[in-house]
Amino acid sequence: MKAKAFSGRLAAWALSALALSACSRQQGGAAEGATGAAAGATGAAAGDKGGKAGGAKIALLLPESKTARYESKDRPFFEAKVKALCPDCQILASNANQDASQQQAQAEAALTNSASVLVLDAVDSASAAVIANKAKAQKVPVIAYDRLVPGTDAIDYYVSFDNEAVGRLQGESLLKALDNKPTARVVMINGAATDDNGLTFKKGAHGALDGKVRVVKEYDTPDWSPDKAQDQMTQALTALNNQVDGVYAANDGTAGGAIAAMKAAGIKPLPPVTGQDAELAAVQRILLGEQYMTVYKAIKPQAEAAAVIAYHLATGKPVPTDITGGKTVSNGTKDVPSVLLVPLAVTKENLKDWVIADAFWTQEQICTAQYAEACKAAGL
Repeated sequence: MKAKAFSGRLAAWALSALALSACSRQQGGAAEGATGAAAGATGAAAGDKGGKAGGAKIALLLPESKTARYESKDRPFFEAKVKALCPDCQILASNANQDASQQQAQAEAALTNSASVLVLDAVDSASAAVIANKAKAQKVPVIAYDRLVPGTDAIDYYVSFDNEAVGRLQGESLLKALDNKPTARVVMINGAATDDNGLTFKKGAHGALDGKVRVVKEYDTPDWSPDKAQDQMTQALTALNNQVDGVYAANDGTAGGAIAAMKAAGIKPLPPVTGQDAELAAVQRILLGEQYMTVYKAIKPQAEAAAVIAYHLATGKPVPTDITGGKTVSNGTKDVPSVLLVPLAVTKENLKDWVIADAFWTQEQICTAQYAEACKAAGL
């Protein structure tokens, strides 16, 4: 399913939801009660927690700010969609800054503040399961956003990308850049081992790389920290006497750290480096030839899908049955109804077709004075 087609479906759901909201305002509490009853057990539970369209509270719990996307993309897209569907709804947004205990405290504060639904992008799996179980005890539905939360039956929906496919795309792109040479020496800078997504990206990448190149050094990066990724890459270069043919970096932040380490070591030309999230700095590095690729994930339809589900759950309306397309993902405890979007490998050659065409970043944002020549050379 491409992002643009998915956005069209979201627009249809949004029109339907707005019609429902207008109808409820015109007909009053009786119509709202009928809608809540039709929603079934989940809708009724959400209605009990604040099923009125006016004033329903939706908590958005983001994991960290070192990765630029959460505050620059996910949060504004989510908030804008909720406000379009429900101008009177309140959004309780918080960012845990990669601190699991802080995220638990933020979730507890949201529940105390009568949040009708939690949209949870987990810092780590264990603490996220605790949050979800506390929410379930208070009959508050939970949407796992971007990261699946394993080991609990308290997750009502999951909205993300096919994350194993993300790792596979990265691995396959790196193989292409290395001309599929089985002797190529690759350093793997994975994501955080405490993050279910990090483990899934890693699985997908190994599925593509194992047996096809030599993985000579591999690290998991605590907190997805670019600084720690830089330290890890420096260690690898020292151990390998700077003999590296390619770098698997799990996201653009870790890619930036790995590239900084290689530049500091005087490596020229830089070997191909993967990434993920299409951060502005990464897109500009791709234009300069410092980073080979990134994985573009259309965050707007992801955030808007979560907003549509959250709106329906918070206001006691039935969630559109086709929003998941019947898909589920097992978290080890239950099969969670899931919205799974398709990731795309982006290089210098197709950057314009996706990142700019989708207005994820504008040409003006990318092609500042420092990157003018690189943009011209790339046809931007």
